[in-house]
Amino acid sequence: MRVLRSRFHCVERRSNVEVSLVLADDHPIVLEGLAQLFRLEPGCRVIARCTNSEETLAAVRRYQPDVLVLDVRMPGKDWLAVLKELAAENLRTRVVLLTAALDEDGVMEAIRLGARGLVLKEMAPQVLVECVRTVQAGGRWLDNRSVVRALENVARREAGTARLASVLSPRELEIVRLIANGLRNKHIAEQLGITEGTVKIHLHRIYEKLQVDGRLALLVYARQHGFV
Repeated sequence: MRVLRSRFHCVERRSNVEVSLVLADDHPIVLEGLAQLFRLEPGCRVIARCTNSEETLAAVRRYQPDVLVLDVRMPGKDWLAVLKELAAENLRTRVVLLTAALDEDGVMEAIRLGARGLVLKEMAPQVLVECVRTVQAGGRWLDNRSVVRALENVARREAGTARLASVLSPRELEIVRLIANGLRNKHIAEQLGITEGTVKIHLHRIYEKLQVDGRLALLVYARQHGFV
């Protein structure tokens, strides 16, 4: 089956090199399908199949496979916790994420935590095989559309933060961020260790500086300028 190269960043693939794998998915049918897929591939060896995050971490620690194929929806610890633990332990296993969808923040966090591949479940099975071989060979395999959206989102937020930082004080920026997270004045005061009256004074100054007429308008302004 032909792979659309333009959608992916690929490097050298070596199909004659053996790849040891741990597969992790909480659906037995999917897990069996993945195992069958790699059994049919020359040089691929499945050494463990896992249905939750604890089993996955234990298998990776025990066998230290070349590649872990990890479904992002797993019982127990989420995939971010799994990646963090593997990164903290400096294990040599490279991780390929298998997902139905992943938002921009998720993509950036996966890259930051060392995931080497990301394959959408809608893609053909052979794409996953190609991804695993690329990752095992030392490359990366990431869906370019997701990465581009993620980078654009990060750039938009950084620009929004810089724009507000040029107008507001650090404390005022902090208050805007807390409001964007849904906190009321009382909870903002508790979190910052100030009085509710002081929060209201800060808000009044924020409204004046940004020329908005209230809390809702402030939220709209923050979103429009990429701050949240």
